[in-house]
Amino acid sequence: MVQRLFPPSVLKDRLSVTSARILSSDEVPDSLTARAVNREGFREEYPFGSHWMEIDGRHIHFVDEGQGPVLLMVHGNPTWSFAWRRLVRDLAPHYRVIAIDHLGCGFSEKPQADEYALEAHIGRLVSFVEQLELNDVTLFAHDWGGAIGMGCAGRMPERFGRFVLMNTGAFRSRSIPLRIAACRVPLFGTVGMRALNLFSVAALRMASEQPLSLMAKKGLLAPYNSWANRVAVKEFVHDIPLLPAHRSYAALKAVEDGLGQFRDSPMLLVWGMKDWCFSPEFYDEFCERFPEAERHPIADAGHYIFEDAHDELLSTAQDFLQRTA
Repeated sequence: MVQRLFPPSVLKDRLSVTSARILSSDEVPDSLTARAVNREGFREEYPFGSHWMEIDGRHIHFVDEGQGPVLLMVHGNPTWSFAWRRLVRDLAPHYRVIAIDHLGCGFSEKPQADEYALEAHIGRLVSFVEQLELNDVTLFAHDWGGAIGMGCAGRMPERFGRFVLMNTGAFRSRSIPLRIAACRVPLFGTVGMRALNLFSVAALRMASEQPLSLMAKKGLLAPYNSWANRVAVKEFVHDIPLLPAHRSYAALKAVEDGLGQFRDSPMLLVWGMKDWCFSPEFYDEFCERFPEAERHPIADAGHYIFEDAHDELLSTAQDFLQRTA
């Protein structure tokens, strides 16, 4: 267990920035429950019950399966809790596996307002963990889930014990792939991501080294089927902070500054080494920041490591969880 960095009164003040409550299904708007029920083409791979939480008046969807030590799975862009589906299925017999859909993602509410900065995502996850009263949490994080998840852990370190990180980042970088930089071009990027869904569709091929099944493709794309429903996909791309003037630069620096408190925590780094987005350079920096972390690079896996190398990811994670229990 990581030692608390702040006295209880100070920590409470830092975290009491949002309001949250767990919702019953009849408190959720019909438009959201209907979307969650309609899983045509991917129901077999995502059969989990839907759970809901209201955070600052917004409806957040999550999966909560199994009992036992808590595994909190935090996705990135342009994925959602569906990305964790096989890990949820295979780990739930022995753990309580919780997979959140960020605001604007998956089956969560998709407001068109400006609510998608890194600080807001971290604040909602903090409230989520508090409301569910999660402790001794093992964080699984991918892509943007690293910055959001480690940002949350950094603000409430007494609740997090272990970390399984894959193809992600939680520190500042000036590196951005040309394919993503092109999506940030005003108008051109917005039309491509929101009107044509190019970012999500392209990811089906460019983020995976192995061909995806039809069911996987349908599941990954399902929540992002209209201009309005693709708002978070676009906002995540534009929220990458490269320069100090960016709105999320300070938030990401705070995440980075908080990493050191977990230097001695059990950590597993599983990395698809063919990832062109969170490339091996990110893996190397995590290894440098966490020299005691267990390392498991997978040479022939890409960014969607949970698609390319599920069995190896699962067995490696299971072994880590058992040895560090």
